[in-house]
Amino acid sequence: MLENLNWLGHASFKIAGEKIIYIDPYQLKGEYEKADIILITHSHFDHCSPPDVKKIQKSNTVIVATPDCKSNLSGNIKTVKPGDKITVGGINIETVPAYNINKRFHPKSNNWVGYIVIVNNKRIYHAGDTDKIPVVGDIKADIVLLPVGGTYTMTAEEAADAANLIKPQLAIPMHFGSVVGSKNNAERFKSLCNVPVEILTPISGK
Repeated sequence: MLENLNWLGHASFKIAGEKIIYIDPYQLKGEYEKADIILITHSHFDHCSPPDVKKIQKSNTVIVATPDCKSNLSGNIKTVKPGDKITVGGINIETVPAYNINKRFHPKSNNWVGYIVIVNNKRIYHAGDTDKIPVVGDIKADIVLLPVGGTYTMTAEEAADAANLIKPQLAIPMHFGSVVGSKNNAERFKSLCNVPVEILTPISGK
């Protein structure tokens, strides 16, 4: 599965399966394969980036996003809130709450989300910008993509606690090395996890 999952930097990922799926495309460098589905967790500039969406959007791309993103995007947009379950192009997608507990950047009242995407019978959880919130303990996922940079999201320690609760087959740190955080955060996360961890290197387009 990992060969079909690419980190594009920050919180951006590409999943290549039956469909080409991007999550939170941001600062894409070069040419990328066009998207069948684009998932956007919330409206902050480093997650909802209209210029990056346009780089990978085609006429029939479906964009799944929170309602506050809609006015900045165009095309086939489906809006979601926490707790939704939808199917897009045969891909099952679930939304999970994403918010801060002890910070003001991502209020629970905004109804921003993380996503669980089911590809090749694997449940891939992209946490979005969140702290270690109570719902994390209920998540069932094979692969988890967790923010580790702190400041706006979980710290490495909190993310490791989350990974150890979920017990995935694989945990991958994100949200470091660009806007906030460094590889040291990712290494710290890995050292504290009781589950397999892969620290990915960002890839660029052609």
